Amino acid sequence: MGDMTNSDFYTKNQRNEANRAGEFGCSLEELRSLMELRGTEAVVKIKETYGDTEGLCRHLKTSPTEGLPGTAVDLEKRKLIFGKNFIPPKKPKTFLQLVWEALQDVTLIILEIAAIISLGLSFYQPPGEGNEAKQQDGAAAMEMQPLKSAEGGEGDEKEKKKSSMHKKEKSVLQGKLTKLAVQIGKAGLVMSAITVIILVLYFAVDTFVVNKKQWLPECTPVYVQYFVKFFIIGVTVLVVAVPEGLPLAVTISLAYSVKKMMKDNNLVRHLDACETMGNATAICSDKTGTLTTNRMTVVQAYIGDVHYKEIPDPDSIPSKTLDLLVNAIAINSAYTTKILPPEKEGGLPRQVGNKTECGLLGFVLQLKQDYQPVRNLIPEEKLYKVYTFNSVRKSMSTVVKMPDGSFRMYSKGASEIVLKKCSRIINATGEIRVFRPRDRDEMVKKVIEPMACDGLRTICIAYRDFSSNPEPDWDSENDILTDLTCICVVGIEDPVRPEVPEAIRKCQRAGITVRMVTGDNINTARAIAIKCGIIHPGEDFLCIEGKEFNRRIRNEKGEIEQERIDKIWPKLRVLARSSPTDKHTLVKGIIDSTQVEQRQVVAVTGDGTNDGPALKKADVGFAMGIAGTDVAKEASDIILTDDNFSSIVKAVMWGRNVYDSISKFLQFQLTVNVVAVIVAFTGACITQDSPLKAVQMLWVNLIMDTFASLALATEPPTESLLLRRPYGRNKPLISRTMMKNILGHAVYQLTLIFTLLFVGEKMFKIDSGRNAPLHSPPSEHYTIIFNTFVMMQLFNEINARKIHGERNVFDGIFRNPIFCTIVLGTFAVQIVIVQFGGKPFSCSPLQLDQWMWCVFIGLGELVWGQVIATIPTSRLKFLKEAGRLTEKEEVPEEDLNEDVEEIDHAERELRRGQILWFRGLNRIQTQIEVVNTFKSGTSFQGALRRQSSVTSQNQDVTNISSPSHVSLSNALSSPTSTSAAAAGHPRREGIP
Repeated sequence: MGDMTNSDFYTKNQRNEANRAGEFGCSLEELRSLMELRGTEAVVKIKETYGDTEGLCRHLKTSPTEGLPGTAVDLEKRKLIFGKNFIPPKKPKTFLQLVWEALQDVTLIILEIAAIISLGLSFYQPPGEGNEAKQQDGAAAMEMQPLKSAEGGEGDEKEKKKSSMHKKEKSVLQGKLTKLAVQIGKAGLVMSAITVIILVLYFAVDTFVVNKKQWLPECTPVYVQYFVKFFIIGVTVLVVAVPEGLPLAVTISLAYSVKKMMKDNNLVRHLDACETMGNATAICSDKTGTLTTNRMTVVQAYIGDVHYKEIPDPDSIPSKTLDLLVNAIAINSAYTTKILPPEKEGGLPRQVGNKTECGLLGFVLQLKQDYQPVRNLIPEEKLYKVYTFNSVRKSMSTVVKMPDGSFRMYSKGASEIVLKKCSRIINATGEIRVFRPRDRDEMVKKVIEPMACDGLRTICIAYRDFSSNPEPDWDSENDILTDLTCICVVGIEDPVRPEVPEAIRKCQRAGITVRMVTGDNINTARAIAIKCGIIHPGEDFLCIEGKEFNRRIRNEKGEIEQERIDKIWPKLRVLARSSPTDKHTLVKGIIDSTQVEQRQVVAVTGDGTNDGPALKKADVGFAMGIAGTDVAKEASDIILTDDNFSSIVKAVMWGRNVYDSISKFLQFQLTVNVVAVIVAFTGACITQDSPLKAVQMLWVNLIMDTFASLALATEPPTESLLLRRPYGRNKPLISRTMMKNILGHAVYQLTLIFTLLFVGEKMFKIDSGRNAPLHSPPSEHYTIIFNTFVMMQLFNEINARKIHGERNVFDGIFRNPIFCTIVLGTFAVQIVIVQFGGKPFSCSPLQLDQWMWCVFIGLGELVWGQVIATIPTSRLKFLKEAGRLTEKEEVPEEDLNEDVEEIDHAERELRRGQILWFRGLNRIQTQIEVVNTFKSGTSFQGALRRQSSVTSQNQDVTNISSPSHVSLSNALSSPTSTSAAAAGHPRREGIP
């Protein structure tokens, strides 16, 4: 039924509703309305309409145990009527739509305007004059545009990846880059205007004041031609000033990182999540399967008043107790959970299904017993009633009918919860004795707590017998799940992954706080946290359970207060016995907190369907690729293909590497921009011409944009990235150290270029290229300037590999073959351009000694870089930072007023624009909407769809909270079983 939202299918379905109801006796619309009911309402509806769940199955022509017949004809018929079982993909955007979105980039808009003006002016031709030179300049400006077409790649890729988003948001890095581009664009516009003004004034003064010429009507076309030329020069300065390669560098860096992250078991679904992870300050991680191996093994047991620290000899257990234990484990587990032989000889047995249940089944095998004969004797269809596990009940129970007509219920679950429902226990002789509250307290103290302190998950296994006359009211769960008899308590070990402690140590050293959010017992969770290194004895930390957490964060009215959360989360390291709602509350509380200077960037792991809201709320949501549900994966940003915490650390490294790669490119490009703008400005004002011609500038832009982006954005990450704290959302993109490098290298390059411009002809004993006639051939003088400029950029590209003041700029250079290839390739192409480019490139072939001088001056960049590194940044107080993103700019204004969108449960997006101060009106509106939702009796999903990212904590929890107990009759264990029955696959869950 996954594609029932498709409009064509829905319309067609409505037309044939009567037909289908007659064929199956149950229409798609009826199933849809049934799915929206919960609890007793669903039970009543099923009884009224179909009699019972067996009746519903008969209508759907399926079996609650065997499933569908499986014939091709039957399956095709069901697909036609009920739809295919998948979520339909959204209609992709057309190529033109993607191009249009790419053209919205601020940098591109500036270039587009400049190119249009330049191209338009290039066609202006005064009477009797040629315009060959101007057409070349205008065409060059336009030629620069295709170089930027790849910038749309970021928008294209992100839109494809984020097909579930109705509105595209900018990430932190994108916001900083956009602001920086605007700042540089404004500076370039000012320089362009000054250039035009100076040229016009210089021409006017020289013509009408110095030479005392008069403005004659017949000379007007000539003067206008000069003014047009001056304006084109100004546009050229603007084009050179704009950092065209910024979006391109981001795209290349992200795309490259995403591809490489796949090898590190990170499947990135949302492109910007890679960059955001580099700024992560907190990670809220699950325990089972992420920090641990998720291979459960029973290592301790309490049976017959004896605490066994190892697996007991089956001969030491009374046969009656042993039979009860084997039956309780074999029957009260999902029949799909099995222990299979190892794939390779000498390997471990394979665990298939729920891992906790696998551990219990393994315990049966360790006791030299077999669970399969029990299941063969009592197949799944003979199970009379099943109370499935959920996060509220914390237990699972199965009722079977005995040969004498009576009933027996087997239960298992969290020990401290199930033991509270036990009034009897089996003793050492296999007899039943009374189990008083003080006995329970003693057992908790002497058995359960020591097990938990060893890092074991404790499970209690119990049973209860019922009379058949009268038959119990199975829907009255509180009366059924009580007065139990305890069979045993087992301690299940889930070993910590060997690589996790080191990974967590790296996170802590990198300034990232790791928190464990688990459903386990507090003592078990604390013991695992100590083994992992999340907490250390003697530190000031907080380990609490979900109930205590909720008590502390709520006021007298039961409402969640941010101020109360702010008192807890900074020291909180372990949240035990927590529900998915608790996880969402914690994540939202940390994100919304204003207690710290920098807004926290939170990453969350999750594997269950109920983890969806927390995964969406987090800045980066990690879903488990192996154990994760489809809903969790759909809600996530990154999927861990190995379910391993150490893979998250690799994601942090790649995220920080993206940020540093962009900074490296910025340091390189802005140096080129500063030098090129000043050279073009000065040359135009002094010599009425630019030493760097239009086509040469195009080649420089190729180096700056495409090649430099590729070279610097593909630097592999190193462990040193984890030796610093996160940059933070408000840290400027260009640090003072980077500004020192940019200005320092600009001084070196400008000094050499102006020296060559004004005295170069004397140094090399060649003709001067200054003030050359309009159509004169290319000069060696200006070719040397161009060649030297390119050589300095090539060697400065090596300097740009380091942005934190490191001296060894060659460190790790051979680990990036792309960088080496691009530098050597660019050098080779430069040789071809200079020696064979001729008039199209305004180049004259150079002699070997001239080439050696150009390379020598370029090599001087490396030496000068060491000089700059020697100067302490702290002494350069005049240096300013750039690209800072303020708190207000993090939240676009349109996000504050955006209407709440209805989104499918599996696709909903809780927007990441975090509102720290915007409460008032939105809160009132949301409260009214929630009240109306519940009054109208709509579903939990319906309320959740209308949830807004600016909703208060109280509203978020209200919308996400599910009923504490769902009880349906017979085989129907939950409302979701309705759809399962339609497909012939009843859903049974064990303990996660």
